[in-house]
Amino acid sequence: MAKYKVEITEILQYQEIIEAENEQEALIKLKEKYRNEELVLNEKNYITTEFKVIEKVRKRDDYAR
Repeated sequence: MAKYKVEITEILQYQEIIEAENEQEALIKLKEKYRNEELVLNEKNYITTEFKVIEKVRKRDDYAR
């Protein structure tokens, strides 16, 4: 039976209005809130899940793990 490397990507999304001088400052402020865990994304922020086959695993790759 063949083996495949597959991945799951879950996409969460959050939007907030940020007061800032420019777009860069707005992103910095939002990133700081996220890093400081003032914003924690959860199932309420769920958008979608994607499944993708990355590649077929060759025999010699089986021994790399």
